[in-house]
Amino acid sequence: MKDFVNELTWRGMIHQMMPGTDELLKKEQVTAYLGIDPTADSLHIGHLCGVMMLRHFQRCGHKPLALIGGATGMIGDPSGKSQERNLLDEETLRHNVACIKKQLEKFLDFNSDAPNHAELVNNYDWMKDFTFLDFARDVGKHITVNYMMAKESVQKRLNGEARDGLSFTEFTYQLLQGYDFLYLNEHKGCKLQLGGADQWGNITTGSELIRRTNGNECFALTCPLVTKSDGKKFGKTESGNIWLDRNYTSPYTFYQFWLNVPDEDAKRYIKIFTSLEKEEIEAIIADHDTDPGRRVLQRKLAEEVTVMVHSKEDLDMAIEASNILFGKSTKESLLKLDERTLLDVFAGVPQFEVPKAVFEAGVKAVDLCADHAAIFPSKGEMKTLVKGGGVSINKEKLAQFDQTIGTADLLNGKYLLVQQGKKKYFLIIAK
Repeated sequence: MKDFVNELTWRGMIHQMMPGTDELLKKEQVTAYLGIDPTADSLHIGHLCGVMMLRHFQRCGHKPLALIGGATGMIGDPSGKSQERNLLDEETLRHNVACIKKQLEKFLDFNSDAPNHAELVNNYDWMKDFTFLDFARDVGKHITVNYMMAKESVQKRLNGEARDGLSFTEFTYQLLQGYDFLYLNEHKGCKLQLGGADQWGNITTGSELIRRTNGNECFALTCPLVTKSDGKKFGKTESGNIWLDRNYTSPYTFYQFWLNVPDEDAKRYIKIFTSLEKEEIEAIIADHDTDPGRRVLQRKLAEEVTVMVHSKEDLDMAIEASNILFGKSTKESLLKLDERTLLDVFAGVPQFEVPKAVFEAGVKAVDLCADHAAIFPSKGEMKTLVKGGGVSINKEKLAQFDQTIGTADLLNGKYLLVQQGKKKYFLIIAK
Protein backbone atom coordinates (compact mmCIF):
# COMPACT_ATOMS: atom_id res chain seq x y z
CA MET A 1 0.00 0.00 0.00
CA LYS A 2 1.27 3.47 -0.88
CA ASP A 3 2.43 5.91 1.78
CA PHE A 4 0.03 8.89 1.68
CA VAL A 5 2.37 11.51 3.14
CA ASN A 6 5.21 10.41 0.88
CA GLU A 7 2.86 10.47 -2.13
CA LEU A 8 1.76 14.03 -1.37
CA THR A 9 5.28 15.18 -0.53
CA TRP A 10 6.84 14.38 -3.92
CA ARG A 11 3.79 15.85 -5.63
CA GLY A 12 4.31 19.16 -3.79
CA MET A 13 0.89 18.88 -2.14
CA ILE A 14 1.72 19.42 1.55
CA HIS A 15 1.69 22.87 3.08
CA GLN A 16 1.27 22.15 6.81
CA MET A 17 0.79 18.98 8.82
CA MET A 18 0.21 18.37 12.49
CA PRO A 19 2.90 16.31 14.27
CA GLY A 20 1.98 12.64 14.44
CA THR A 21 -0.10 12.62 11.20
CA ASP A 22 2.39 10.49 9.28
CA GLU A 23 2.73 8.00 12.14
CA LEU A 24 -1.05 7.63 12.44
CA LEU A 25 -1.46 6.94 8.69
CA LYS A 26 1.25 4.27 8.78
CA LYS A 27 -0.35 2.60 11.80
CA GLU A 28 -3.98 2.12 10.68
CA GLN A 29 -6.67 2.78 8.11
CA VAL A 30 -7.70 6.37 8.78
CA THR A 31 -10.91 8.24 7.99
CA ALA A 32 -10.37 11.82 6.82
CA TYR A 33 -12.65 14.53 5.53
CA LEU A 34 -12.36 17.53 3.26
CA GLY A 35 -15.01 20.23 3.12
CA ILE A 36 -16.42 21.87 0.02
CA ASP A 37 -18.86 24.77 0.22
CA PRO A 38 -21.62 24.38 -2.38
CA THR A 39 -21.60 28.04 -3.42
CA ALA A 40 -22.12 27.01 -7.08
CA ASP A 41 -23.53 23.95 -8.85
CA SER A 42 -20.11 23.03 -10.21
CA LEU A 43 -16.62 22.64 -8.84
CA HIS A 44 -13.85 24.60 -10.54
CA ILE A 45 -10.16 23.88 -10.85
CA GLY A 46 -9.55 25.72 -7.58
CA HIS A 47 -11.17 22.73 -5.86
CA LEU A 48 -9.16 20.16 -7.75
CA CYS A 49 -6.12 20.06 -5.46
CA GLY A 50 -8.33 19.19 -2.47
CA VAL A 51 -10.29 16.61 -4.46
CA MET A 52 -7.02 15.04 -5.66
CA MET A 53 -5.91 14.81 -2.03
CA LEU A 54 -9.01 12.75 -1.31
CA ARG A 55 -8.35 10.65 -4.40
CA HIS A 56 -4.76 9.89 -3.34
CA PHE A 57 -5.98 9.26 0.22
CA GLN A 58 -8.36 6.55 -0.99
CA ARG A 59 -5.75 5.05 -3.34
CA CYS A 60 -3.44 4.73 -0.34
CA GLY A 61 -6.02 2.53 1.41
CA HIS A 62 -7.69 5.11 3.65
CA LYS A 63 -11.34 6.20 3.83
CA PRO A 64 -12.27 9.64 2.44
CA LEU A 65 -15.32 11.67 3.46
CA ALA A 66 -16.33 14.47 1.12
CA LEU A 67 -18.21 16.98 3.23
CA ILE A 68 -20.54 19.28 1.37
CA GLY A 69 -21.13 22.35 3.49
CA GLY A 70 -24.90 22.68 3.11
CA ALA A 71 -25.07 24.56 6.44
CA THR A 72 -21.81 26.48 6.27
CA GLY A 73 -22.63 27.39 2.65
CA MET A 74 -25.45 29.48 4.12
CA ILE A 75 -22.92 31.43 6.18
CA GLY A 76 -19.79 32.10 4.11
CA ASP A 77 -16.18 31.56 5.08
CA PRO A 78 -14.03 34.67 5.62
CA SER A 79 -10.80 32.77 4.80
CA GLY A 80 -9.03 34.26 1.82
CA LYS A 81 -11.94 36.59 1.04
CA SER A 82 -12.05 40.33 1.19
CA GLN A 83 -15.83 40.51 1.12
CA GLU A 84 -18.73 38.52 2.51
CA ARG A 85 -20.33 35.94 0.27
CA ASN A 86 -23.92 36.00 -0.81
CA LEU A 87 -26.01 33.64 1.31
CA LEU A 88 -27.84 30.86 -0.50
CA ASP A 89 -31.35 29.52 0.02
CA GLU A 90 -32.05 25.87 0.79
CA GLU A 91 -33.40 24.96 -2.67
CA THR A 92 -30.28 26.34 -4.41
CA LEU A 93 -28.03 24.51 -1.97
CA ARG A 94 -29.79 21.17 -2.54
CA HIS A 95 -29.34 21.59 -6.30
CA ASN A 96 -25.66 22.51 -5.87
CA VAL A 97 -25.01 19.53 -3.58
CA ALA A 98 -26.52 17.06 -6.07
CA CYS A 99 -24.42 18.48 -8.93
CA ILE A 100 -21.19 18.42 -6.92
CA LYS A 101 -21.73 14.81 -5.82
CA LYS A 102 -22.05 13.78 -9.46
CA GLN A 103 -18.71 15.44 -10.22
CA LEU A 104 -16.97 13.88 -7.21
CA GLU A 105 -17.98 10.41 -8.39
CA LYS A 106 -15.48 10.78 -11.22
CA PHE A 107 -12.64 11.03 -8.71
CA LEU A 108 -13.70 8.82 -5.80
CA ASP A 109 -15.15 5.34 -5.38
CA PHE A 110 -18.44 5.83 -3.50
CA ASN A 111 -20.18 2.64 -4.58
CA SER A 112 -17.93 -0.36 -3.87
CA ASP A 113 -18.08 -2.70 -0.88
CA ALA A 114 -14.48 -1.87 0.03
CA PRO A 115 -14.01 -0.82 3.67
CA ASN A 116 -12.47 2.44 2.46
CA HIS A 117 -15.28 3.42 0.05
CA ALA A 118 -15.85 7.17 -0.04
CA GLU A 119 -18.87 8.75 1.63
CA LEU A 120 -20.63 12.04 0.97
CA VAL A 121 -21.79 13.87 4.07
CA ASN A 122 -23.65 17.15 4.34
CA ASN A 123 -23.29 19.24 7.49
CA TYR A 124 -26.82 20.57 6.99
CA ASP A 125 -28.01 17.13 8.15
CA TRP A 126 -26.63 17.63 11.66
CA MET A 127 -26.88 21.41 11.84
CA LYS A 128 -30.49 21.96 10.72
CA ASP A 129 -32.02 20.96 14.08
CA PHE A 130 -29.22 22.41 16.21
CA THR A 131 -30.68 25.42 18.06
CA PHE A 132 -28.65 28.53 18.71
CA LEU A 133 -28.95 27.96 22.48
CA ASP A 134 -27.68 24.38 22.17
CA PHE A 135 -24.81 25.49 19.97
CA ALA A 136 -23.83 28.27 22.38
CA ARG A 137 -23.94 25.86 25.34
CA ASP A 138 -22.37 22.73 23.80
CA VAL A 139 -19.85 24.24 21.39
CA GLY A 140 -19.33 27.95 22.01
CA LYS A 141 -18.28 27.61 25.65
CA HIS A 142 -15.23 25.49 24.73
CA ILE A 143 -13.53 28.07 22.49
CA THR A 144 -12.60 31.55 23.71
CA VAL A 145 -13.09 34.70 21.67
CA ASN A 146 -9.38 35.41 22.19
CA TYR A 147 -8.56 32.10 20.44
CA MET A 148 -10.89 32.88 17.54
CA MET A 149 -9.62 36.47 17.20
CA ALA A 150 -6.05 35.30 16.83
CA LYS A 151 -6.78 33.50 13.54
CA GLU A 152 -5.13 35.08 10.52
CA SER A 153 -8.33 35.03 8.43
CA VAL A 154 -10.14 37.02 11.14
CA GLN A 155 -7.27 39.46 11.67
CA LYS A 156 -7.05 40.27 7.97
CA ARG A 157 -10.70 41.20 7.84
CA LEU A 158 -10.54 43.27 11.03
CA ASN A 159 -7.39 45.19 10.12
CA GLY A 160 -8.96 47.15 7.36
CA GLU A 161 -8.39 44.89 4.32
CA ALA A 162 -12.14 44.63 3.98
CA ARG A 163 -14.33 47.71 3.79
CA ASP A 164 -17.17 46.20 5.80
CA GLY A 165 -15.16 44.37 8.47
CA LEU A 166 -16.37 40.96 9.60
CA SER A 167 -19.98 40.07 10.38
CA PHE A 168 -20.89 37.99 13.43
CA THR A 169 -22.25 35.40 11.02
CA GLU A 170 -18.87 34.95 9.38
CA PHE A 171 -17.07 35.12 12.71
CA THR A 172 -18.95 32.01 13.81
CA TYR A 173 -17.85 30.11 10.68
CA GLN A 174 -14.75 28.62 12.29
CA LEU A 175 -16.86 27.30 15.18
CA LEU A 176 -19.30 25.70 12.76
CA GLN A 177 -16.49 24.08 10.77
CA GLY A 178 -14.88 23.07 14.05
CA TYR A 179 -18.11 21.35 15.07
CA ASP A 180 -18.11 19.41 11.76
CA PHE A 181 -14.77 17.87 12.73
CA LEU A 182 -16.08 17.07 16.23
CA TYR A 183 -19.29 15.52 14.84
CA LEU A 184 -17.45 13.38 12.27
CA ASN A 185 -14.90 12.38 14.89
CA GLU A 186 -17.66 11.11 17.18
CA HIS A 187 -19.98 9.61 14.56
CA LYS A 188 -17.62 8.45 11.78
CA GLY A 189 -14.35 7.90 13.68
CA CYS A 190 -12.78 10.67 11.59
CA LYS A 191 -9.31 11.57 12.91
CA LEU A 192 -7.93 13.74 10.10
CA GLN A 193 -9.12 16.88 8.35
CA LEU A 194 -7.71 17.84 4.94
CA GLY A 195 -7.98 21.24 3.32
CA GLY A 196 -6.31 24.14 1.55
CA ALA A 197 -3.66 26.26 3.23
CA ASP A 198 -6.21 29.02 3.89
CA GLN A 199 -8.24 26.57 6.01
CA TRP A 200 -5.54 25.90 8.62
CA GLY A 201 -7.12 28.29 11.14
CA ASN A 202 -10.56 26.72 10.84
CA ILE A 203 -9.11 23.19 10.96
CA THR A 204 -7.08 23.82 14.10
CA THR A 205 -10.20 25.28 15.77
CA GLY A 206 -11.86 21.91 15.10
CA SER A 207 -8.95 19.95 16.56
CA GLU A 208 -8.96 22.24 19.63
CA LEU A 209 -12.70 21.65 20.06
CA ILE A 210 -12.16 17.86 19.94
CA ARG A 211 -9.31 18.11 22.45
CA ARG A 212 -11.44 20.15 24.87
CA THR A 213 -14.63 18.07 24.59
CA ASN A 214 -13.87 14.35 24.16
CA GLY A 215 -10.07 14.38 24.26
CA ASN A 216 -9.81 12.14 21.16
CA GLU A 217 -6.73 12.27 18.95
CA CYS A 218 -7.13 14.30 15.78
CA PHE A 219 -4.83 15.62 13.09
CA ALA A 220 -4.70 18.06 10.18
CA LEU A 221 -3.00 18.31 6.81
CA THR A 222 -3.28 21.12 4.27
CA CYS A 223 -2.19 21.52 0.66
CA PRO A 224 -0.73 24.73 -0.80
CA LEU A 225 -3.08 27.06 -2.63
CA VAL A 226 -2.54 26.47 -6.32
CA THR A 227 -1.71 29.69 -8.08
CA LYS A 228 -2.24 30.97 -11.58
CA SER A 229 0.73 32.27 -13.51
CA ASP A 230 -0.05 35.77 -12.21
CA GLY A 231 0.32 34.55 -8.65
CA LYS A 232 -3.39 34.51 -7.83
CA LYS A 233 -5.15 31.38 -6.61
CA PHE A 234 -7.84 29.64 -8.59
CA GLY A 235 -11.08 30.76 -7.00
CA LYS A 236 -14.71 31.61 -7.48
CA THR A 237 -14.50 35.31 -6.78
CA GLU A 238 -12.05 35.96 -9.59
CA SER A 239 -13.20 36.24 -13.20
CA GLY A 240 -12.40 33.61 -15.74
CA ASN A 241 -12.91 30.43 -13.77
CA ILE A 242 -12.31 27.08 -15.40
CA TRP A 243 -15.29 24.96 -14.30
CA LEU A 244 -15.64 21.18 -14.28
CA ASP A 245 -19.20 21.42 -15.64
CA ARG A 246 -19.19 21.36 -19.44
CA ASN A 247 -22.10 23.83 -19.54
CA TYR A 248 -19.86 26.52 -18.02
CA THR A 249 -16.53 25.49 -19.52
CA SER A 250 -16.61 23.28 -22.61
CA PRO A 251 -14.22 20.29 -22.75
CA TYR A 252 -12.44 22.13 -25.59
CA THR A 253 -11.82 25.26 -23.49
CA PHE A 254 -10.90 23.07 -20.51
CA TYR A 255 -8.34 21.17 -22.63
CA GLN A 256 -6.97 24.40 -24.06
CA PHE A 257 -6.44 25.84 -20.59
CA TRP A 258 -4.08 23.03 -19.58
CA LEU A 259 -2.46 22.95 -23.02
CA ASN A 260 -1.47 26.59 -22.72
CA VAL A 261 0.01 26.73 -19.21
CA PRO A 262 3.66 27.84 -19.01
CA ASP A 263 6.37 25.18 -18.70
CA GLU A 264 7.17 25.77 -15.03
CA ASP A 265 3.48 25.66 -14.06
CA ALA A 266 2.96 22.50 -16.12
CA LYS A 267 5.79 20.79 -14.20
CA ARG A 268 3.92 21.51 -10.94
CA TYR A 269 0.43 20.85 -12.25
CA ILE A 270 1.13 17.40 -13.70
CA LYS A 271 2.14 16.23 -10.22
CA ILE A 272 -0.87 17.79 -8.51
CA PHE A 273 -3.68 17.23 -10.99
CA THR A 274 -2.96 13.73 -12.37
CA SER A 275 -2.54 10.28 -10.87
CA LEU A 276 0.52 9.48 -13.02
CA GLU A 277 3.39 7.80 -11.18
CA LYS A 278 6.57 9.62 -10.24
CA GLU A 279 8.82 7.80 -12.74
CA GLU A 280 6.44 8.50 -15.65
CA ILE A 281 6.16 12.19 -14.76
CA GLU A 282 9.94 12.54 -14.50
CA ALA A 283 10.32 10.87 -17.92
CA ILE A 284 7.71 13.22 -19.48
CA ILE A 285 9.44 16.30 -18.01
CA ALA A 286 12.86 15.07 -19.22
CA ASP A 287 11.42 14.46 -22.72
CA HIS A 288 9.82 17.90 -22.68
CA ASP A 289 13.05 19.62 -21.70
CA THR A 290 14.87 18.21 -24.74
CA ASP A 291 12.50 20.16 -27.02
CA PRO A 292 10.06 22.45 -25.16
CA GLY A 293 8.51 23.61 -28.44
CA ARG A 294 6.78 20.23 -28.89
CA ARG A 295 4.87 20.89 -25.63
CA VAL A 296 4.96 17.19 -24.72
CA LEU A 297 4.38 18.04 -21.06
CA GLN A 298 1.37 20.30 -21.62
CA ARG A 299 -0.22 17.80 -24.01
CA LYS A 300 0.06 14.95 -21.50
CA LEU A 301 -1.26 17.16 -18.69
CA ALA A 302 -4.20 18.36 -20.79
CA GLU A 303 -5.04 14.82 -21.92
CA GLU A 304 -4.94 13.30 -18.42
CA VAL A 305 -7.02 15.99 -16.72
CA THR A 306 -9.58 16.23 -19.55
CA VAL A 307 -10.20 12.45 -19.52
CA MET A 308 -10.45 12.43 -15.71
CA VAL A 309 -12.91 15.32 -15.55
CA HIS A 310 -14.84 14.63 -18.77
CA SER A 311 -14.16 11.52 -20.90
CA LYS A 312 -11.92 10.04 -23.61
CA GLU A 313 -14.57 11.00 -26.19
CA ASP A 314 -14.53 14.60 -25.00
CA LEU A 315 -10.74 14.63 -25.20
CA ASP A 316 -10.85 13.35 -28.80
CA MET A 317 -13.38 16.06 -29.69
CA ALA A 318 -11.26 18.73 -27.97
CA ILE A 319 -8.15 17.65 -29.91
CA GLU A 320 -10.12 17.58 -33.16
CA ALA A 321 -11.55 21.02 -32.41
CA SER A 322 -8.05 22.31 -31.65
CA ASN A 323 -6.86 21.13 -35.06
CA ILE A 324 -9.58 23.05 -36.90
CA LEU A 325 -7.85 26.40 -36.54
CA PHE A 326 -4.59 24.97 -37.79
CA GLY A 327 -5.99 23.60 -41.00
CA LYS A 328 -5.77 19.94 -40.13
CA SER A 329 -9.43 19.15 -40.34
CA THR A 330 -12.40 18.43 -42.60
CA LYS A 331 -16.08 19.26 -42.81
CA GLU A 332 -16.73 16.05 -40.87
CA SER A 333 -14.67 17.48 -37.98
CA LEU A 334 -16.86 20.58 -37.94
CA LEU A 335 -20.07 18.56 -37.99
CA LYS A 336 -18.99 16.68 -34.86
CA LEU A 337 -18.77 19.84 -32.78
CA ASP A 338 -21.66 20.83 -30.55
CA GLU A 339 -22.74 24.48 -30.59
CA ARG A 340 -20.86 25.46 -27.41
CA THR A 341 -17.57 24.00 -28.66
CA LEU A 342 -17.99 25.57 -32.11
CA LEU A 343 -18.45 29.01 -30.55
CA ASP A 344 -15.51 28.45 -28.18
CA VAL A 345 -13.22 27.44 -31.06
CA PHE A 346 -14.13 30.52 -33.08
CA ALA A 347 -14.52 32.93 -30.18
CA GLY A 348 -11.87 35.26 -31.52
CA VAL A 349 -12.84 35.37 -35.21
CA PRO A 350 -15.00 38.07 -36.86
CA GLN A 351 -18.70 37.22 -36.73
CA PHE A 352 -21.56 38.39 -38.93
CA GLU A 353 -25.28 37.98 -38.38
CA VAL A 354 -27.41 37.29 -41.44
CA PRO A 355 -31.22 36.76 -41.39
CA LYS A 356 -32.08 33.09 -41.62
CA ALA A 357 -34.59 33.92 -44.37
CA VAL A 358 -31.63 34.67 -46.69
CA PHE A 359 -30.49 31.04 -46.38
CA GLU A 360 -34.03 29.71 -46.65
CA ALA A 361 -34.41 31.47 -49.99
CA GLY A 362 -30.96 30.32 -51.14
CA VAL A 363 -28.18 32.87 -51.68
CA LYS A 364 -25.13 32.99 -53.95
CA ALA A 365 -21.87 32.66 -52.03
CA VAL A 366 -20.53 35.88 -53.54
CA ASP A 367 -23.64 37.84 -52.52
CA LEU A 368 -23.55 36.35 -49.04
CA CYS A 369 -19.89 37.17 -48.40
CA ALA A 370 -19.81 40.63 -49.98
CA ASP A 371 -23.32 42.07 -49.52
CA HIS A 372 -24.85 40.37 -46.46
CA ALA A 373 -21.57 39.90 -44.57
CA ALA A 374 -18.59 42.20 -45.13
CA ILE A 375 -16.06 39.38 -45.45
CA PHE A 376 -14.72 40.56 -48.81
CA PRO A 377 -14.48 44.25 -49.78
CA SER A 378 -15.82 43.49 -53.25
CA LYS A 379 -17.36 40.71 -55.32
CA GLY A 380 -14.48 40.97 -57.77
CA GLU A 381 -11.91 40.24 -55.10
CA MET A 382 -13.86 37.22 -53.92
CA LYS A 383 -14.22 35.90 -57.49
CA THR A 384 -10.44 36.12 -57.97
CA LEU A 385 -9.75 34.30 -54.68
CA VAL A 386 -12.29 31.54 -55.46
CA LYS A 387 -10.63 30.93 -58.87
CA GLY A 388 -7.29 30.49 -57.08
CA GLY A 389 -8.82 28.00 -54.62
CA GLY A 390 -8.41 30.47 -51.74
CA VAL A 391 -11.95 30.36 -50.28
CA SER A 392 -13.52 27.54 -48.26
CA ILE A 393 -16.98 27.13 -46.81
CA ASN A 394 -17.19 24.77 -43.83
CA LYS A 395 -13.68 23.50 -44.59
CA GLU A 396 -14.56 22.60 -48.22
CA LYS A 397 -13.05 24.54 -51.14
CA LEU A 398 -15.61 26.76 -52.85
CA ALA A 399 -15.66 25.61 -56.47
CA GLN A 400 -17.87 28.41 -57.88
CA PHE A 401 -18.21 31.96 -56.60
CA ASP A 402 -21.92 31.91 -57.42
CA GLN A 403 -22.58 28.58 -55.71
CA THR A 404 -25.92 28.60 -53.89
CA ILE A 405 -25.79 28.42 -50.09
CA GLY A 406 -28.91 27.22 -48.29
CA THR A 407 -30.04 26.09 -44.83
CA ALA A 408 -28.64 22.58 -45.48
CA ASP A 409 -25.15 24.11 -45.42
CA LEU A 410 -25.53 25.54 -41.92
CA LEU A 411 -23.66 23.89 -39.05
CA ASN A 412 -26.01 23.11 -36.16
CA GLY A 413 -28.70 24.71 -38.32
CA LYS A 414 -27.24 28.13 -37.56
CA TYR A 415 -23.56 28.67 -38.48
CA LEU A 416 -21.45 28.94 -41.60
CA LEU A 417 -17.66 28.98 -41.45
CA VAL A 418 -15.94 30.98 -44.20
CA GLN A 419 -12.20 30.66 -44.64
CA GLN A 420 -9.93 32.97 -46.62
CA GLY A 421 -6.53 31.44 -47.31
CA LYS A 422 -5.14 29.17 -44.60
CA LYS A 423 -5.61 31.16 -41.41
CA LYS A 424 -8.31 33.80 -41.91
CA TYR A 425 -11.69 32.70 -40.54
CA PHE A 426 -15.13 34.30 -40.44
CA LEU A 427 -18.28 32.98 -38.78
CA ILE A 428 -21.69 33.76 -40.23
CA ILE A 429 -24.60 33.29 -37.83
CA ALA A 430 -28.09 32.78 -39.23
CA LYS A 431 -30.55 34.69 -37.04
